[in-house]
Amino acid sequence: MSTEPQQHPVPVTAPPVTAADDPSAPVPAGPRHRLPAAVRAMRPRQWTKNVLVFTAPLASGQLLEPAVLGRAALAFVAFCLISACVYLVNDIRDVAEDRLHPKKRYRPIAAGELRVPAAWLLAGVCAALGFAIAFWTAVPLGVTVALYLVLQVLYSLFLKHLPIIDLAMVASGFLLRAVAGGVASSIELSQWFLLVASFGSLFMVAGKRYSELVALGVEAGTRKSLERYSESYLRFAWMLAAVMVVVSYSLWAFEQGAGGPWGLNWAALSIAPFTLAMLQYAMEVDTGQAAEPEDIVLRDRVLQVLGLIWVVLIALAVFW
Repeated sequence: MSTEPQQHPVPVTAPPVTAADDPSAPVPAGPRHRLPAAVRAMRPRQWTKNVLVFTAPLASGQLLEPAVLGRAALAFVAFCLISACVYLVNDIRDVAEDRLHPKKRYRPIAAGELRVPAAWLLAGVCAALGFAIAFWTAVPLGVTVALYLVLQVLYSLFLKHLPIIDLAMVASGFLLRAVAGGVASSIELSQWFLLVASFGSLFMVAGKRYSELVALGVEAGTRKSLERYSESYLRFAWMLAAVMVVVSYSLWAFEQGAGGPWGLNWAALSIAPFTLAMLQYAMEVDTGQAAEPEDIVLRDRVLQVLGLIWVVLIALAVFW
């Protein structure tokens, strides 16, 4: 009789199915929120970008006029609604990719908190209300909002995967926000304003992509266009844009002349906090913390103080 111990088969447990293997797999529970899923899916934190609609009235010195301020406020609301529509459509399209992202997987649609049919309905309501407010305010504003929506939908569908083009598409969203405040109130936009807005938009978008590449790497699987970029190229892009922004803004500021209180050129003095704010933001980009620009604006106290100083100096320059 054999005295060898009997060998019992060891049960093999299959590895758990993850979002990377099956996009329909449940996402681990994320942090609790007070806001309903439908509201969070509209990304209200990112509505801070829409403050750009007030830049054209501010630069022209007409922001405090009741009619201009009212139209700019309506443009702000219209862009909040239209951008919410874009965010919803983008999240519907990117459910599988968002589930691979360490943060985006907790978005309401990716996490299963908001069903896709309900998200489509909410996107349609936001678009309808946004267009109604925009065209009622001013036809040029409605055209601007429509152009923004078309470009962003094209971006969400397929242009987001094309390098360079995706930078231009996202930058166009920032630029059209800045233009919207002017067309809503029939304010003529200067060449310097358009240059600052254009290169400023490119600076933020290139910095956003650079931060994503630093934080996630090209193998993260969340954005195909990152596979074609390198850190050196994106660094070159946002540094070039930063230089053009500061130069264009400085040329505009020196043109304003010494017409403010005590005979000083307050616009020229505003170059200092403006440049320091650019450097502060660039530091966040360089460390890979600028993937969400609105988060930097809301949490960076140094940037907020510099922004406040800049607003005060510009107010002295344009409203005096």
